Amino acid sequence: MHSKTSHCKIVDCTIRDGGLVNNWDFSVEFVQHLYNSLNEAGVDYMEIGYKNSPKLLKGADSAGPWRFLNDDFLRKVIPNKGNTKLSALVDIGRVDENDILPRSESLLDLIRVACYIQDVDKALELVQVFHDRGYETTLNIMALSNVMENQLIEAFELIKESVVDVVYVVDSYGSLKPDDYNYLIDKFQHHLPNKRLGIHAHNNLQLAFANTLLAANKGVELLDASVYGMGRAAGNCNTELLVSELKNPKYNVRPVLDMIEKYMIPLREKEEWGYIMPYMITGILDEHPRSAMALRASADKDKVVDFYDRLTTPEISK
Repeated sequence: MHSKTSHCKIVDCTIRDGGLVNNWDFSVEFVQHLYNSLNEAGVDYMEIGYKNSPKLLKGADSAGPWRFLNDDFLRKVIPNKGNTKLSALVDIGRVDENDILPRSESLLDLIRVACYIQDVDKALELVQVFHDRGYETTLNIMALSNVMENQLIEAFELIKESVVDVVYVVDSYGSLKPDDYNYLIDKFQHHLPNKRLGIHAHNNLQLAFANTLLAANKGVELLDASVYGMGRAAGNCNTELLVSELKNPKYNVRPVLDMIEKYMIPLREKEEWGYIMPYMITGILDEHPRSAMALRASADKDKVVDFYDRLTTPEISK
């Protein structure tokens, strides 16, 4: 039986998006166990970090190695690659294309380029470089909830003519609801009939899983998720939920549960992510979570009424 979600592929972003929580301070053993668990679970891609260049980044010295993947280091971490492909994300202006080997010499299969709407042209130039080097590519336009329709239509014209394989609908602020996704995915499918689509959801409104399933049922192919939801601020759609729900016999949730039991539950005692009040507040206000992250790092971390008042009273400076 061909089900509505049999076309889907899961991209696990635990190390890349989760790294925003702990400054990429994952042990090699943690990452190896995660890779082996995802491979056993049948997960299609593991995003093992960023491929940004340390010389173009502030604070590179203090960040873990997953912030700018080195190919020799990667080969030590994943000596025996299984069926799960490896992905890395790059940001415009933070990547030196000379750091990216041809795919035939690299462990990476997929390079994803993240940008804001005004930089789509620059992002597509990078996509072309990575495509020419043999990689699968995606374009991830961030903060779509704050993009004007005319900007989107202009971007679609460029994207349609480009070589990019997959275009992502990204809900950076975790503020989009199922109706919003319905509308956006229809628009992307209408304007980009020649492109495959992906979704990257955040859980500020506890809708990441619901929105991802809706997208899957509408034909979106690449579904971003992270184990135990670990990702910036409110976190992402949960890998374990997608592995359980998607109709594909290759998926098996048990190895993901093993990863959660051995590594994620202890980590959650030390690091914080998920549905937490300040992130819910920035989600309902369709704002970047940075103010909420700052609040959670302060002594007033649970003063949610005061935080709400500050964000909703225009004359008080943020």
